[in-house]
Amino acid sequence: MAGDTEYETPSEEIDAMIASHGDWRGETLARVRGLIKRAEPDVVEEVKWRKPSNDMTGVPVWSRDGIVCTGETYKDKVKFTFAKGASVDDPTGIFNASLDAGTRRAIDLREGDELDDDAFVELIRAAVAVNAS
Repeated sequence: MAGDTEYETPSEEIDAMIASHGDWRGETLARVRGLIKRAEPDVVEEVKWRKPSNDMTGVPVWSRDGIVCTGETYKDKVKFTFAKGASVDDPTGIFNASLDAGTRRAIDLREGDELDDDAFVELIRAAVAVNAS
């Protein structure tokens, strides 16, 4: 997918991104996307930031009253970056990346990593609440 194919919706475009990986990265992105939708059924899906470094495919973005998080795939990880993560309560400590950033926080998932689904859902809900405040 080179960013020049037209899709009816951003959700269809994200479906295609997931399918294009055909490995654990696509599975991880799909699974976490499902958790995001479970946490916030009214979340808005978009694709932003098309650039040569991501083959012009862009980055999946989930928003509700502002960006909640993004999902980027790399060779060795899938990174979920929370736009206002530094303001989001993380009682279970699942943020594991960008911990020194002033505003953002992220979760890097590598092949075989476990993710606490319930804790992630609560993190999404907390991020939505921060956006709404």
